[in-house]
Amino acid sequence: MAPDGTRIVAQAGERLMQQRVQLNGRPAGVDDLRALALVNYGHFSSMQVRDGAVRGLDLHLQRLQRATRELFASTLDVEATRGWMREALADVAGTASLRVTVFSRALDRDYLCEAVAPDVLVALAPARDIGSAPLRVRSVRYQRDAPHIKHVGTFGLFHQKRLAQAAGFDDALFVDAGGAVAEGSIWNVGFFDGAQVVWPDAPALQGISMQQLQEGMRRRGVPMQVRRVELAEVARFRSAFFTNTSRTAVPLSCIDACAFAVDPDLLSLLEDCMSVHPWEAI
Repeated sequence: MAPDGTRIVAQAGERLMQQRVQLNGRPAGVDDLRALALVNYGHFSSMQVRDGAVRGLDLHLQRLQRATRELFASTLDVEATRGWMREALADVAGTASLRVTVFSRALDRDYLCEAVAPDVLVALAPARDIGSAPLRVRSVRYQRDAPHIKHVGTFGLFHQKRLAQAAGFDDALFVDAGGAVAEGSIWNVGFFDGAQVVWPDAPALQGISMQQLQEGMRRRGVPMQVRRVELAEVARFRSAFFTNTSRTAVPLSCIDACAFAVDPDLLSLLEDCMSVHPWEAI
């Protein structure tokens, strides 16, 4: 049976987005991507888009600015970048996933301290839905290089997730050398003790969704604390959750052998805290 018209349109839209990869505002070719593929040095920010708008747009752009200065000793043209993002979304309605990657075709890997002009790769894809089912995660002693940067060196984190899945879990939770909980593979983790939300204080990426939740909690007057969380103490918490750009909060059902309660009220509270942030037009 042939698919109905709605499905045909949806499938066509997905194909359009899957093919849309632009470099500095024009379609990217193989030679354009050679430096990114072979040198693998750069950084990015991923965001969910709704009708051309993003939550936390300023935070994404600030992240890209800071990392460009640190990795390339140069300045990112934010207005041009924003314009290229708009161009990629020009005829796309509804939800989508947008990734902005900054690298440099001018980079000389023998002289990495020289300032070089950045290149901006904008890639559009169908919105990613990771689902809301509680996740089982396995702790592992691991820390990303330069954890404060959302860089393109993702082998380690995906490999740790793979190893966790091979052991029967859904994902990996990174713990630093001193035993402190840091972050998940591509997400931040939070805990709830029944009275307040506790965010781990350890070397990790300050995720945009985590920053927004923390600000939302401050505005809503929700008790929270940022402090060192030892892996050995996680059993004291009632609930745990992960947050990233794909979903405000997903409950964790366990870390290793430590089980947590799935708390619908907590999840609703987190969604309410996120709702204080408007969708900003790109």
